[in-house]
Amino acid sequence: MIDLDNVSKYYGDFPAIQEISFRVERGEVLGFLGPNGAGKSTTMKIITGFLPPTSGRATVADYDVVTQSVEARRHIGYLPETVPLYAEMSVRDYLGYMGRLRGMSAAYVRKRTDDVVAICRLEDYRDSLIGKLSKGFRQRVGIAQAILHEPDVLVLDEPTIGIDPVQVVETRQLIRDLGGEHTLIISTHILPEVSMICERVIIIHEGQIVAVDKPENLSARLSGTEHVEVDARGPRRAVTQALQGVEGVREVEQTQSMGEGVFSYTIIANPEDRVPARLAEAVVGGGWELVRLQSIGMTLEEIFLRLTTIEDEGETPD
Repeated sequence: MIDLDNVSKYYGDFPAIQEISFRVERGEVLGFLGPNGAGKSTTMKIITGFLPPTSGRATVADYDVVTQSVEARRHIGYLPETVPLYAEMSVRDYLGYMGRLRGMSAAYVRKRTDDVVAICRLEDYRDSLIGKLSKGFRQRVGIAQAILHEPDVLVLDEPTIGIDPVQVVETRQLIRDLGGEHTLIISTHILPEVSMICERVIIIHEGQIVAVDKPENLSARLSGTEHVEVDARGPRRAVTQALQGVEGVREVEQTQSMGEGVFSYTIIANPEDRVPARLAEAVVGGGWELVRLQSIGMTLEEIFLRLTTIEDEGETPD
């Protein structure tokens, strides 16, 4: 649905982004992660046709965002960091106005207004003036206008910035619900947001992409090992020996007794897909009870710091 090929954007001699390339497939929820000033908003504005790239090519639904801008925009719903709302309009009037700007028929606008008001849980506020709404509800109005024309692609730039914690939780749930029907790019510098909402993450730093992958894959790649915690009920020495004999295991540490014959083990293993399953088979196959098994990866915060530190030091991640 979205394809960027070696896209760069310069403001004078300053490179806001340099040779950005990535693809977002239909139905995917992608997190676009980076600190303030990393180039996130510039990339989002290029995808949505607000800015032309200096070089490279960007397409949405196979339409070039520069040479076929109108066609590309029909497939895009955009929530910019600063939502373009009219404070003197009611929610209903604003959505009707946005529908007319997009060339929607009056009947279609009325139907979709009812739909998006329900989706964004704005039923009690459809006749309220936007200027009197809280920041969280204004954000919902912004999302409502972004999905009004039933676009294939949603681009959300810092969707929870500046709203209170309760509204943050509700907005994140709304975004998760939208993910089943739309291709989503969520640009943010809030790390937990990506972990809770996104299937895949792009990390951008100083205008360049430093990683593209699922967070768990980045964790294994950067650390070079996989950490697994196992709680098992059985004789400590025998369970330890069985875990040590599993293919891919480097080290087994018995960390503590959980009581009632249950011991907790921390396993350091090669980053292989089958290691957790093999550990479970070793415990159950030995006739013991597997109480808990959990892979412990690097947090997204640790991944982000590791990657940006590597970049700042002029190194390249493995």
